[in-house]
Amino acid sequence: MATYTDIGGPGKLTTANIPASANTITITTPASLTGSAYFTLETVRNVSGSYDSSSPTNAVGTYANLSGVSGLVTSSYIFSVVVENGGGSFTFTPSAQITAGTAYVRGTGGISVQI
Repeated sequence: MATYTDIGGPGKLTTANIPASANTITITTPASLTGSAYFTLETVRNVSGSYDSSSPTNAVGTYANLSGVSGLVTSSYIFSVVVENGGGSFTFTPSAQITAGTAYVRGTGGISVQI
């Protein structure tokens, strides 16, 4: 389990593996937030800034138990959710382990994320 803070802008690389099993992702919003926020997990892009056949498909999997989040958008390489004021959580089960350092976590609104 890893906790990520200060993930605005370019975000941060994942520091721990995310196993191919049910992972609860908990998003905490600061008390000062007066609207919604966004959370994204994205595969690291190649040197030309895109994905190719060698890019891991880190966002393929199942999403369940969405609470305090909405607007789930996914592709093979990225997923994003809108986080309600007050935070939220959901369960993400990737189809294959996501290796540390192969994905970025990003967020707006000063959120922190525990995976």
